[in-house]
Amino acid sequence: MNELGRLEDLPQDYRDALKAQNLVPLWPSLRAVLPPGKPRPQTRATAWSYQALRPLLLQAGELTPIEKAERRVLVLANPGHGLEKMQASAAMYLGMQLLLPGEWAPSHRHTPNAVRMIVEGEGAYTTVDGEKCPMSRGDLILTPTGLWHEHGHDGDQPVVWLDVLDLPLVYYMEASYHVDGPRQAVKPGHGERTHARGGLLPTPVFERSSKAYPMLRYPWVEARAALLALADDQPALEAVQLTYTNPATGGHAENILGFYALMLRPGQTLALPARSPASVFHVIEGALEVQVEDPHAPQHFQLAEADTCCAPGYTPITLINPRADAPAFVFMADESPLHQKLGVYEVR
Repeated sequence: MNELGRLEDLPQDYRDALKAQNLVPLWPSLRAVLPPGKPRPQTRATAWSYQALRPLLLQAGELTPIEKAERRVLVLANPGHGLEKMQASAAMYLGMQLLLPGEWAPSHRHTPNAVRMIVEGEGAYTTVDGEKCPMSRGDLILTPTGLWHEHGHDGDQPVVWLDVLDLPLVYYMEASYHVDGPRQAVKPGHGERTHARGGLLPTPVFERSSKAYPMLRYPWVEARAALLALADDQPALEAVQLTYTNPATGGHAENILGFYALMLRPGQTLALPARSPASVFHVIEGALEVQVEDPHAPQHFQLAEADTCCAPGYTPITLINPRADAPAFVFMADESPLHQKLGVYEVR
């Protein structure tokens, strides 16, 4: 293939004339935006130790009152994108959020979709669109685009959760904003109770529900039991994995990012194929080794409970449960729904 011309090959007066008209020659940058064979992700394989960041998060609670922070968060930033961009991958934002006893994070709504994976503590809650969702370790709580939400804490110990948002994508589209609101009135009803039994959905005889997201809280106790039942029912199943779904549509729980619960049997090794979307792995219970064939630099992470790592797309990943006496339970997030909607989803 012939080498493309460089910008420096063009006369300076020609370059100045282009710049004056807000014009840019494509050919010097063509291979950067359309590389041969496969993309060149900026996302790097990166891991964050919870035991290392936890003291810093608690110190943030001492340094900055909730009234000044509104949301007290340490962002898990990927160095491949630059720490100042505060993103874990092209479309995913991660943050560890702290709420102390007696605190209340005021109500607001915003255009990015968000979920909360509860890491530690009891007694806190998120109120989403009037539904009060209690927080327990391993629970997944949705705060979809445009829905009012606020956080409160009636317990006596710090509560921490992992935020996952599609903020980088929404910000890139110049569609990111928030609106403050008054404290919400709690409405009756709990979606996780209404949709607690697999294969059974409420029947709208007289009036169809207007809720686009009828289930906002996915209790870990239910997800864990479902994983154990699946593993027991299908002992030859290689990947014991469940997808968090919208019970009304059968699709993903939210419309941009995908969320999953995975169980690795004691001592199990699971080789995942190279897929186009970036992925996030967060250990709920047990331990996990993650081998990422990152083209920049292959990585081998040893994760303990509450640790998190990110892997770029188009990259083979191997997951290993190093413990021979206990399963490992992992929360996963990825960009699959976005890639599928755009028609760029690939498995290699």
